Amino acid sequence: MKIYLIGYMFSGKSTLGKVLARELGYDFIDLDILFEQKYKTTIPIFFKKYGEQAFRIIEQQVLKSTETLDNCVIATGGGTPCFFDNIEWINAHGISVFFNPSVSKILYYASISKKTRPILANKTDEERALYVEQQLQQRLPFYTQAHITFHTDNDISELVKIITQKQNHL
Repeated sequence: MKIYLIGYMFSGKSTLGKVLARELGYDFIDLDILFEQKYKTTIPIFFKKYGEQAFRIIEQQVLKSTETLDNCVIATGGGTPCFFDNIEWINAHGISVFFNPSVSKILYYASISKKTRPILANKTDEERALYVEQQLQQRLPFYTQAHITFHTDNDISELVKIITQKQNHL
């Protein structure tokens, strides 16, 4: 079984995903890291050099390369489910979980992260909040197609129970 974690950047997909994988006895895979290892560059550098369209095409290839994996938790990029047929593909190939923190929590984690996101750089706090709120609203129609919505204020053990129940019904 594969579990695909979807949600906005800084929603906890990588951090909580590692905990979830450990709890389930699964491997943890981060699509962004797979991308960077395969193409030997960072995503911000790739984005700047080749643009978003090229990134999204290759991101989809990296996503689909997970098809043969089993017993793993896969953290997707924030935009991964929002392009092409990715959300349908994710839902057809595993259990999808939408990590759904509040905007204030997203902004807090962005402010303390060691990973900078060029898209949020050089913006005031108010501009950053507005940008996140607007982009999140655009992406919600994709995120809400997930099999499970997990509010990240809840305990991860709750999610483990939900996923275990879902697996038992497949």
